[in-house]
Amino acid sequence: MSGSLNGIKVIDLTRVLAGPFCTMILGDLGADVIKIEAPEGDEARNFGPFVKGESAYFMSINRNKRSMVLNLKDPRGREILKELVRQADVLVENFRPGTTAKLGISYEELYPLNPRLIYASCSGFGQTGPYRGRPAYDIIIQAMGGIMSITGQPGGEPTRVGASIGDITAALFTVIGILAALAERERSGKGQYIDISMLDCQVAILENAIARYSVAGEVPKPIGNRHPSITPFTTLRTRDGYIVIAVGNDNLWRKFCEAVKRPDLIDDPRFKTNPLRTQNWDELYPILCSIFSEYTSEEALAVMEAAGVPCGPLQDVGQLFHDPQIRHREMVLPIEHPVAGSLWMAGTPLKLSRTPGKIARPAPTLGQDTYAILREMGYSESQLKELEAEGVITPKAKKE
Repeated sequence: MSGSLNGIKVIDLTRVLAGPFCTMILGDLGADVIKIEAPEGDEARNFGPFVKGESAYFMSINRNKRSMVLNLKDPRGREILKELVRQADVLVENFRPGTTAKLGISYEELYPLNPRLIYASCSGFGQTGPYRGRPAYDIIIQAMGGIMSITGQPGGEPTRVGASIGDITAALFTVIGILAALAERERSGKGQYIDISMLDCQVAILENAIARYSVAGEVPKPIGNRHPSITPFTTLRTRDGYIVIAVGNDNLWRKFCEAVKRPDLIDDPRFKTNPLRTQNWDELYPILCSIFSEYTSEEALAVMEAAGVPCGPLQDVGQLFHDPQIRHREMVLPIEHPVAGSLWMAGTPLKLSRTPGKIARPAPTLGQDTYAILREMGYSESQLKELEAEGVITPKAKKE
């Protein structure tokens, strides 16, 4: 089976997380992703944990790519990039705005070489606006984008979401933009420029928080693990841990009450409808705590599942690794790396019937494919030796 994006060549000028996660997805879908790295390599190669000197962090988000070292500060490095651009379908970069123009590789400069090129820029604040030149990391975007203000326990400190949702969300929107541009190119024959801002993407996923402020003028605050408008929809402590339940409508409320042998709660005037349950949460919560304190987590889940009430265990990452559904769906699986050996990582959730996403190759070592790619481009061995000797295509030696 071939991937959905087989035949699509992607030039990947990205580093760290948002950009590499985007290009990893394109690679999972079958694109030929050529990761262009500076001689010192993507800085994520220096982020731990390490396995035999290789970064597990880097390996987890750079599979299905080929690595090519190219010194873009050298005019010969830029010329090689431009040769690649003439053959490419997509270029993705996540430099600070203005950097590509200084290097002479902006969209305006590369578009004439290949009018079919789709050029995607993913930056902290976008290519326009008063913040465009600011540096950005995930925690800055989570803070400025509102998500930290609604995450955590009531009255607690603002809390960062545990995963780097600022980066990952931007990566996903960048993929969506690229796929949309590829589809449009089928009609027009023309490429285009894509400007993705991490901050924009955080605002885009605030959903009901923006709705509540818009309609009621209410500034949303952290409310722990419950939902602001669906009740009960939360974590609950059992005798030996926690479970989550999601009673999403009044019919499920009836089933829930019957399952826990509290039919009196069904028509209780405080809890009869979802809006009333939400409004009277402070009275309902202690009742729920009392009910679930009588069950172990396993017992509570069995009762909920038998009644058809949506529920689940609260799993840590170790438990997740051994979950039968996760294993069945191949969402954690071992990948063989040429240096690090066998490494477990997240699989791809892209389960297409004919052209599913797949992990075809592990993350490359720095510059692993430089010479193979240049040979494909027609460079001779003497030219390769000259470029190597002059530091255009040579990785910097690691410090001992």
